[in-house]
Amino acid sequence: MAYDGASGRLRYSIEAWRTDPGATYRTWFLWEERLKNFRSIRRGIEQVVRQIEDGTFGNVYKGSSLEVAVKSVAEQRQIFKGADHAFLWKPKLRIPDIYEDADNQRAFGRFLDTCACCSTEEQVLDAVLALDGRKIKGLGPAAANLLYFLHPTIASPFNTAIVKGYNAVTGSKVKLGSWPDYLAMRAGVLRLNAQHRDLLSNDLGAIAGFLFDVGTGRYPAPPLEGADGVAAWERDLAKVRERAAAQAPGREMETDRTHTEMQGLLRDIGFGLGYDVWIAANDRNRAYGGGRLSDGCAGDLSPFDGSAGIDAVRLIDVLWLDKRDGAIHAAFEVEHTTSIYSGIVRMLDLALGPCGPLLKGIFLVAPDSREADVRAQMARPAFAAVVDLDVRYLAYGELERHRESIIRFGEGLKAVRSISKSLP
Repeated sequence: MAYDGASGRLRYSIEAWRTDPGATYRTWFLWEERLKNFRSIRRGIEQVVRQIEDGTFGNVYKGSSLEVAVKSVAEQRQIFKGADHAFLWKPKLRIPDIYEDADNQRAFGRFLDTCACCSTEEQVLDAVLALDGRKIKGLGPAAANLLYFLHPTIASPFNTAIVKGYNAVTGSKVKLGSWPDYLAMRAGVLRLNAQHRDLLSNDLGAIAGFLFDVGTGRYPAPPLEGADGVAAWERDLAKVRERAAAQAPGREMETDRTHTEMQGLLRDIGFGLGYDVWIAANDRNRAYGGGRLSDGCAGDLSPFDGSAGIDAVRLIDVLWLDKRDGAIHAAFEVEHTTSIYSGIVRMLDLALGPCGPLLKGIFLVAPDSREADVRAQMARPAFAAVVDLDVRYLAYGELERHRESIIRFGEGLKAVRSISKSLP
């Protein structure tokens, strides 16, 4: 098989990676829940900035708003696993030095605030250089993972596997822990992305995912030169493609199926109780029950168009609406494996905005085994504002067991509230 040099071999690798159901392109980049988390992580970063500015952030990581935001990043499936390690307080080394040193903490807050508010590449890079100029011990380019969720077309994700993959693909020698090295790698990532954008995306998460899979050894890096190296790479890549072909084409992950099934269950119960139902904007076309998940559902939230926070409200998994005026009576976030924080932020946008006055129920729907996790998250100081909203935990098992009786005998939200539990 002939290839047009190193660039051609890289292109062939990317093509194979895109079609692999187990690679990050399909398991993370095309994952429907990924897009929902951008706004919630941004909101988390804004909360960190506010607390630093008003002096209420404190001097510990555990239980802080920063921990909540970073853990939301770390829960973004395999590519961000371990993203919170860089921010964990290491008392013997006294790093990262943003908890005990107030000036460093404020500098970090200014960095996040600038990046959250700016819109250009130059402004982001200036903020990075200003932070690097502080030489804050232990605060390296792992913070770029936060930047990615603020500016996905400007900042590339950053971790050991991505660096290893980048070095293997380009022959570079990028080092961990150095902002200048990160910026040099980012420039190279942008060039690679521009060369193969038709296979990737303006969103740098796609190329970062490819580099991550190369760095973890899932994909062999295409050799830069040498006939022997090309032959070995061809053999290795053929093995990867055989392994991918052995998996069911287009197989949806079990977690996503379960998430969709629970949305469908809530949809059908809502119909049975006489509500109009809204399905999250980016889930509407999912296959369910021989049709689409959104079949028979409301096509818009017209009474609230243009309202503050409506973009986040549109991403809430399921809403039950009054048939007469479209008022939102109940909101459900299905939290199968994803960050509970993301769902809570969307609920806050709903409850505290113009959609909230007639809201009668807010439910976090999760597997029976996640109740302790849900309660632990709700008990965090960062979620203190949620306590007054009467958010309730609704277990999968309770919904499944009582579905028919709720539809047959239920009225309004009374039956659903009776099988749910108060939080925290």
